[in-house]
Amino acid sequence: MSRSTIAVVDSKRLLELFGPRDQHLRKIRAALDVGISARDGEIHIEGEDAAVHRATEIFESLDQSLQDQGTVTGQIVDRLLNGSSLSEKLIHQESIEVHRPGGHIVPRSSGQADYVRAIRQSDIVFCEGPAGCGKTFLAVAMAVSALRQEHVTKIVLVRPAVEAGESLGFLPGDLQAKINPYLRPLLDALREMMDFDLLKKLTEQDVIEMIPLAYMRGRTLNDAFIILDEAQNTTAAQMKMFLTRLGVGSKMVISGDTTQIDLPPNRKSGLIDAMERLGT
Repeated sequence: MSRSTIAVVDSKRLLELFGPRDQHLRKIRAALDVGISARDGEIHIEGEDAAVHRATEIFESLDQSLQDQGTVTGQIVDRLLNGSSLSEKLIHQESIEVHRPGGHIVPRSSGQADYVRAIRQSDIVFCEGPAGCGKTFLAVAMAVSALRQEHVTKIVLVRPAVEAGESLGFLPGDLQAKINPYLRPLLDALREMMDFDLLKKLTEQDVIEMIPLAYMRGRTLNDAFIILDEAQNTTAAQMKMFLTRLGVGSKMVISGDTTQIDLPPNRKSGLIDAMERLGT
């Protein structure tokens, strides 16, 4: 058996660490099988050595989160209890403000945090990863955040119009109706972050533009956040054309999965070509 004591500045902070009706405290106590009490501005933890050490680390991380961001949520507690290697300070440093119903969007791994940090710090970012790793969703979230904070005046979402293994034939409707099936994943991500009426208004005003890659030729985009999704289905020439569209005050994010290339067998992926040239 061992004991640990954590000093807490004031009673208000103690209440926030323990959560509404002590929800966080009870969750940590049950998960780690430790005794937790508070008195005289201190948290006292008692139990097996390893469990006490883990509980102490969790409360210290929660306290750091409270200092940095002024909040402690059940999701943060769950992530720490599940053994996340990403400190809550780092998680919240890379959180994305998009004014969605759930509040901030928070990276769930060190790789996602590195990705968000790279987008913040660089004008052009390449991201290669498997389906479901968050590369498109986080890029769209960063674009929406940049637009809301007036860092950019326009969002441009781009995809190559390449079919996945089967021909869809001729699609009915105008240009937007024809390309909509290819751009649907980007539209779904946008709908997670803004209400339908606002999205419709910004799309009609061309503040948010969703276009196939072929329609990027000849354009120079200033003060824009540009995302190229499914970049593994570009050719080297298309990738070069896309990269040269970057104007003053703009950011580009190029994402794709090199295990899901739908180009003809004799065509090299522009994403692979770019990554090889960059030495990654």
